[in-house]
Amino acid sequence: MRIALMTDVYKPVTNGVVTHVTLLKKCLESWGEQVWIFVPGQGEYADEPNVIRIPGIPIADTGYHLSITLDQRSREMLQMMDIIHVHHPFISGSFGLFASNRYNLPLVFTNHTRYDLYVKQYLPLLPSSISETALQAYFQLFSQRCSALIAPSLSVAEVIKSWGVQGRIEIIPNGIELERFTNRPGSLTRKQLGIKEDAVVAVFVGRMSGEKNIERLITIYNFVAREEDDSHLLLIGSGSELEDYRRLVATFGLQKRVTFTGRVPYDLLPDYLALSDFFVSTSVTEAHPISFIEAAAAGLPALGIRSVGVSDIIQNEQTGLMAEDNDLSFGLRFLKLVRETDYRHKLGAAAHEFSKHLSAHANARKILQLYEELKAN
Repeated sequence: MRIALMTDVYKPVTNGVVTHVTLLKKCLESWGEQVWIFVPGQGEYADEPNVIRIPGIPIADTGYHLSITLDQRSREMLQMMDIIHVHHPFISGSFGLFASNRYNLPLVFTNHTRYDLYVKQYLPLLPSSISETALQAYFQLFSQRCSALIAPSLSVAEVIKSWGVQGRIEIIPNGIELERFTNRPGSLTRKQLGIKEDAVVAVFVGRMSGEKNIERLITIYNFVAREEDDSHLLLIGSGSELEDYRRLVATFGLQKRVTFTGRVPYDLLPDYLALSDFFVSTSVTEAHPISFIEAAAAGLPALGIRSVGVSDIIQNEQTGLMAEDNDLSFGLRFLKLVRETDYRHKLGAAAHEFSKHLSAHANARKILQLYEELKAN
């Protein structure tokens, strides 16, 4: 089968969607399928085959590009496909709609993001006048043109339905390469990062930008740090607001208690998780967060805020802790995970066991079955 995966961003950018698309392509190709990635951008990356860059204009330093139309090369390639699978609804989504209609191809869309909760974060990719009402109207129209929509969890499926989407929705959980995180290579040391050996390390992995609520996480940790001298916060990732967060940490005088790594190559991420004790996030905009799954596979319990997506990954008081959406609730649970070593280890072991059914192969196999069904109809 010839499969087109269309996304707004790809390598060298590192985020959950890029990770998902990379693993989906890898699994499908290992089973003999032919897969092409279509993405706005310029140049090549690491000589990866079958990546079609659609000419576009860079959007600042975000790694995203704005493309207005498909170039001739992309059109010629797309008309040879058997199915189109888009991973963003707007730029690549509009290209997917065009190609699906023009070449009479099934169109699949995976909803990776709570677009309703952070429209403002997507203003570089959307008209400035967009509103939540307009967003819902767009999704209603967009979904009518899709053969199927994929929601990574039941709660995300319910959110999609609340937008007025009435098309076919398949629930297919995200997955990762479990063995990459389970083996815990441990080649990185705390000393290299300036972290005390006996510290209890809370780690976050994700974009350093507003929708991830990093400012709130740092602010809460400022109070935790005053209560527990042996705690440490490790923040992994890059983004538009990274320097703002560095300044906030300096304002609190926490430079020795908070470590920023910047962008970390995905292959090295397991090393950072291996020297951490639990995962932490104050984001409430997740759909089915891959970073939580990676942490669970590494044997780390997670602390998150009760919300769509997060609630599908954390089994409260079994694989981690879920706080209510207030700073006191989150801070108290943060302290509990720092102070109660045996309890933390118990939750981590359960999280590791829970992660075993969230493999990239299981995700890709279900998606391939959906492709085959749509192609046959």
